[in-house]
Amino acid sequence: MCPSKVSAGDERGWIVPIGGAEEKENSARILERFVRLCGGRDADIVVIPTASRLADTGARYETVFGRLGAGRAESLEFDSRDDGEREQWLRRIEQASGIFFTGGNQLRISTILGGTEAAKLIRQQNARGIAVGGTSAGASILSEHMIAFGEEGSSPHAGSVRLAPGLGLTNRFIIDQHFRQRDRLGRLVAALAYNPFAIGIGLDEDTAAFIGPDNTVEVEGSGAVTVVDAGALEFSSMAQVSEDEPVCLLGLTVHILTAGATFNLHTRQASAGSLDRKRTG
Repeated sequence: MCPSKVSAGDERGWIVPIGGAEEKENSARILERFVRLCGGRDADIVVIPTASRLADTGARYETVFGRLGAGRAESLEFDSRDDGEREQWLRRIEQASGIFFTGGNQLRISTILGGTEAAKLIRQQNARGIAVGGTSAGASILSEHMIAFGEEGSSPHAGSVRLAPGLGLTNRFIIDQHFRQRDRLGRLVAALAYNPFAIGIGLDEDTAAFIGPDNTVEVEGSGAVTVVDAGALEFSSMAQVSEDEPVCLLGLTVHILTAGATFNLHTRQASAGSLDRKRTG
């Protein structure tokens, strides 16, 4: 599916994928910033815990967002495809100033919400300026192309990753989460080897990419964001190798970004941002 078109005079809302295991108690700066983007005290956040099989996941995020100052946070428990057509819940999504997907299994989100009116409405709301975020599986689902599952390891192998359609807020990147903690560089690079149009974004735990309307990635959190840019790829052996064989790739560019650093998805330029100002100040 394609991202919803931004109407004249509107500005696309922020997209906020989080690498999972984000701090929720003492220094919850990622979730605090998400609440501010949604309006702070006026924030009305819809939480979608569909990825999780734990009964209390939605309620937990309601409590967290409330403690961080959101005016309202309500969980919508989409458990079946029929739920994605419920008029009452569609109206709640229309009222929301922010939408947040919890972690769990991204295929639960795509198989339950994919193709429903709720999924269509979330894309439209983001195109109208509403912030949409998600953690772990909830981060993977945000892009058009989603990593459904794959093998761990630092080297790309043919067949080491399986892709599925995501929510489709954007087609500019592919997300992988728990990145360094679960050694997922190989599967992210393998995903790009199929088609180097998108940019790979690997999110460490307790680390987020705040992607603004101008397509600039701003890094927040205690870990790093690994950006893999295959835009200048010179060669890929993906079409020549057999299942499980390593893939040869020439011309990849890799950036390791920490809090304060940025990457522009349009110009494909990285910047140390506030880190460089600290170094030279």
